[in-house]
Amino acid sequence: MQYGICHLSIVPVRAIADDAGEMVSQLLYGEHFKVLEQRKKWSRIRNAFDKSEGWINNQQFTLISEDEFNGIEDLATYRITSELISFIETENTVLLPIVLGSPIPKNCLLQNSFDGSYSDGMQDKSEIVNKALLYLNAPFLWGGKTTFGIDGPGFTQMVYKINGYRLLRGAQEQSTQGEALSFIEESEPGDLAFFDNNEGIIDHVGIIMENNYVIHSYGKVRIDRIDHTGIFNTETNTYTHKLRVIKKII
Repeated sequence: MQYGICHLSIVPVRAIADDAGEMVSQLLYGEHFKVLEQRKKWSRIRNAFDKSEGWINNQQFTLISEDEFNGIEDLATYRITSELISFIETENTVLLPIVLGSPIPKNCLLQNSFDGSYSDGMQDKSEIVNKALLYLNAPFLWGGKTTFGIDGPGFTQMVYKINGYRLLRGAQEQSTQGEALSFIEESEPGDLAFFDNNEGIIDHVGIIMENNYVIHSYGKVRIDRIDHTGIFNTETNTYTHKLRVIKKII
C-alpha cells in the first residue's frame, strides 16, 4: 500500500483515469490519502477524511511513507484554514495560495510554513451557520469543495470540517449520519436538511438557519425558505426540493 498528500491548492478527483473524466470531488492542500492503484499517469486514491475514492494525476501529489501517513492520522486535530484565501510559504520561499478549509498538518510534513488564521478542534454549533455564510454566492460546481465552486454535499462537508466535524462526501452518505428529527420545528441552526428526488433517492442537502431559512448550493450557495414540504424559492414562487429528513449531527 502506498500513501500520499496533496501539495497543491486544489486538485480534481475524477471518476476515470482521464483528464476529460467527470470530476467527482477535489483534494485540497494538506489532504492525505491511500493510493489504491497506480498507473503511469494516474492513481486511484481513497481520501482519509471521508473515504471517498477517485483518480488523480500522479504529478499532483507527493508520496509519503506509511509512518508519515499514520502520524497524520494520529493527530488529535487538524489546523483548518479559516480565511477565504491563505498563503503557504514553500521551502523555496514561494507563496502558494490555498483555500478555505485546507488542513495544515501539525507535523509540517510538506516542509512549508503557514502563518494564517485557522480553526483547531471542535467548534460550538453556533459557528456552523457563521462559517456557512463564508461560502455565500459561491457558484455550484459538481464535485467542487471551494468558494470558487462547490456542490451541495461538498458545501455541508466543508462547513462542518472547518468546525471540527467529519461528514461523508455524498448527500446520500451524509444522510446516514446523526439523529433524525421528527419535525422541522425541532431543528436548530446548524442541523442538516436532506431532500430526495422523484425516485426517493436523497440527492441534496442544506444547512438549517433561524426562522425557517436554509442555506444550500443550488446554482450558487444561496439562502431560501424551508418548510415541512421542502425548499421554497421566493423568486420563482416554486418548491425546488422536496424535504425528506432533518438530521442533528451535533
